[in-house]
Amino acid sequence: MTTAVVTPGVVTTAAESTTSLVQSVDWLAIAPPVAVAAMALVVLVADLFLPARRKPLLGALTIAGLVAALALLVPLRDGNRSTFCLNEAATGPGSATACSYTADHFALVIQALVLGGALLTALLSLADTRKLPAGEFWFLLLSSASGAALLPAARDLATLVVALEVASLPAFALVGIKRGDRRSSEAALKFFLSSVVATAVMLLGVSFVYATTGTLHLTEIAARLDDVPGRLDTLAKAGVVLTLVGFAFKTAAAPFHFWVPDTYVGAPLPIAAYLSVVGKAVGFSGLILVTVIAFPAYADVWGPALAVLAALTMTVGNVAALRQNADRARSAVRLLAWSSVGQAGYLLVPIAAAAYSSDEHIGSTVAYALMYAVVNLGAFAVAALVARTSPGNRLTDYRGLYATRPLAALAMAFFLLCLAGLPPGIIGLFAKVTVFSAAVDAGLGWLAVVMAVNVVIALYYYLQWTATLFRAPEGTPAEAARAENPADAAVPAPTRHGVPAPLTAAIALTAVAGVVLSGAPQTVLRFAAVSLF
Repeated sequence: MTTAVVTPGVVTTAAESTTSLVQSVDWLAIAPPVAVAAMALVVLVADLFLPARRKPLLGALTIAGLVAALALLVPLRDGNRSTFCLNEAATGPGSATACSYTADHFALVIQALVLGGALLTALLSLADTRKLPAGEFWFLLLSSASGAALLPAARDLATLVVALEVASLPAFALVGIKRGDRRSSEAALKFFLSSVVATAVMLLGVSFVYATTGTLHLTEIAARLDDVPGRLDTLAKAGVVLTLVGFAFKTAAAPFHFWVPDTYVGAPLPIAAYLSVVGKAVGFSGLILVTVIAFPAYADVWGPALAVLAALTMTVGNVAALRQNADRARSAVRLLAWSSVGQAGYLLVPIAAAAYSSDEHIGSTVAYALMYAVVNLGAFAVAALVARTSPGNRLTDYRGLYATRPLAALAMAFFLLCLAGLPPGIIGLFAKVTVFSAAVDAGLGWLAVVMAVNVVIALYYYLQWTATLFRAPEGTPAEAARAENPADAAVPAPTRHGVPAPLTAAIALTAVAGVVLSGAPQTVLRFAAVSLF
């Protein structure tokens, strides 16, 4: 005799119920984020026992953990592994299997971007953690990176929200980790309060979507939104819009961008770099997952909304960057902050285009994000170098950088030209062309025009900063004379400060990566063919 066992929506026998609704865990598939989380715990425990003079070992452990996580992506390169999947008993006979974690090509590319960005952030931070609580810093950085690595592989709304918050909550503490610094504390508070409100709005939207569909799995949501009863249509649309608002905040899309400049200025410089790249990767990957996989049935709702947000975001970011005062304290970081807002507008264009044509345009966002990550981290690395001798980090502090540090100046010029989309930054030009093409192919001619105007606006401030690097330095008469005639031995050389090897390595790695990608842009642009289906 068998006993009936009732599960939500399904009746099975006791014999059938011996099969778990959840498959056995594929540990290789989840290895990258798990490795980062495990190393975070190791660092946390090690910090309790290491004496102060041995604290630099925590930085080495962090870098080792991130390198190991990157190496664990190699066995997954086929992109065909999923785990935490519901069997047919849970999804219904004949239904497609719904999984909570999928290591497909999209997930692997974003995970590589996130882990690589965290690794470069760690290199930038090695020289600065002597002034910060090292154990807490490295633990928080690894914790945030683990959540960021989990998010692109999440395929249900619960995992997506948890991963997003695991990536965000440590970031609040990292922004305010400079104890006794009022600017840092203010930035952390503003970042925290605005993020909490955005998360609350997003959770409200998720609850509406769940109430409409009765499921949290993205593929199941897509299937059920195709046939929503008329009485629930308004609720479903509200859920879609509110969910997008939460992700719009994470991507720094206008008008949800107000936290960006003050947060970047108040945070330690490596954390500002981390937020500008990894934080954006998290927000955009989540936005892509919910729009293209979960909400295709409501493309007529989110498509126009994202197109308007893209136009507004790139315009606000570029105009604000254009208005920066070069003599203002930390104006260089502020310009990079507003520039990142403008770049977010470009990244939104292919996602909006996916609502009007094929989801293949999503690959343009992936390609652009890879380019942006490399060159923006490089720009922040050079900013960290300049900050060692000019803590104010004004744009005027970069004047004559070529005379004192020619390689750093050349690298910075290359990074800025890539962001502007000008040769020799070929990868920046090609990435912008793919985004522009996505708008044109989708019939969004007006958005392509807005993008073209904003690219011209951005050219001004990028080229102005680039020109500053090669101008004659302002300083003592002796320094000016030496800049005009470096061969004059009678003029004493300016004092040079040593550059930490990790900082040099970060600049070199990003510069080499940018040059290689500019020489072979197809390496990145082939991801324009990435499809989520």
